[in-house]
Amino acid sequence: MAFSLFRKAKTEGTAERKASAAGPVVAWTSAGRVAWSPRDTVSLTRAGFSGNPVGFRCVKLIAEAAAALPLVLQDKVQRFDTHPLLALLARPNAAQGRAELLEAIYGQLLLSGNAYVEAVAGDAGLPLELHVLRSDRMSVVPGQDGWPVAFEYAVGAKKHRFSVGDATPICHIKSFHPQDDHYGFSPLQASAMAVDVHNAASRWSKSLLDNAARPSGALVWKGSDGQGQMAEDQFRRLSDEIETNYLGAKNAGRPMVLEGGLDWKPMGFSPSDMEFQKTKEAAAREIALAFGVPPMLLGIPGDATYANYQEANRAFYRLTVLPLAARVAAVLADWLAGYSGELLELKVDLDQVSALSAERDAQWKRVAAAEFLSEAEKRSLLGLPPVAEAADAG
Repeated sequence: MAFSLFRKAKTEGTAERKASAAGPVVAWTSAGRVAWSPRDTVSLTRAGFSGNPVGFRCVKLIAEAAAALPLVLQDKVQRFDTHPLLALLARPNAAQGRAELLEAIYGQLLLSGNAYVEAVAGDAGLPLELHVLRSDRMSVVPGQDGWPVAFEYAVGAKKHRFSVGDATPICHIKSFHPQDDHYGFSPLQASAMAVDVHNAASRWSKSLLDNAARPSGALVWKGSDGQGQMAEDQFRRLSDEIETNYLGAKNAGRPMVLEGGLDWKPMGFSPSDMEFQKTKEAAAREIALAFGVPPMLLGIPGDATYANYQEANRAFYRLTVLPLAARVAAVLADWLAGYSGELLELKVDLDQVSALSAERDAQWKRVAAAEFLSEAEKRSLLGLPPVAEAADAG
């Protein structure tokens, strides 16, 4: 009887619908789960993006490179030079252009694992505007079958619900998450421990600079009787004088005046103090590894995986930027097809990516030299749409 409220009431005459057998299980186990547990998106973004130069540069490098990639729109017959969808992406709203919109999408996806795009629908056809919504304010509302039935956007105490239908106003782009059915997994969460280590090392370095950029020492008191015990008033006066006149960066290098019986004993760096910079660099490499950015592109020393900068840049585009841009473009095209009704393909124009010029030249030479291939087969191998044959001359 305890589980009776989980049972669906059967009514006569109810039409049966096909659904996934695992759907009800997904709905009950996933509803109400926090996407970032125990780390929420706001705190993780503040620590790994706003407060960490390595995480900031990784996100900016990927987002700006992916947003600058040229996109082409085509169907099975032709490639479009002008199209309402291209015009919409070129000017998605009054405040943003194409680059700003795509950079915001990629940035949200890298920071939280989720990106939400809102469509402002018109009377018919494609939306009038596109807007990127903050992922930390959006939540997925799952239905009884496990699939999302709505998206809820909350700002303070105010909430707005977007219903999911045939042409849903929200496009949810998410990264793969092996343990969550509704939210994505971001590189920032995978590198959370490395971010903490890097930030802690930076704070240690700042504290060292605040103390004259050298390790602390000890004032040893030896009285006239040879005893090392100071009176209470002497100890307090000495502590106040040191804190007022000798601590802080503004007092760096200031000579210390010692009274009789006081001796300064400097303390050298311990082995752990000497290794902190290597620890910081190792943490920086782990952050770059999680985002898929070669450390050489970030100026992190001690990494020689690639022979030169050009190879590292080409690997960055091939392994990180292009897969991300291709997936986002495919999801956007499929979502907007629900408004226009056209089966279009939006993809990156690899022929215009300067980082891949060497690969492109080699590929074109190989395909052009293949005499056993027809012109149509060569165009297909290069990712170009077929060209309509010219009519025979009368």
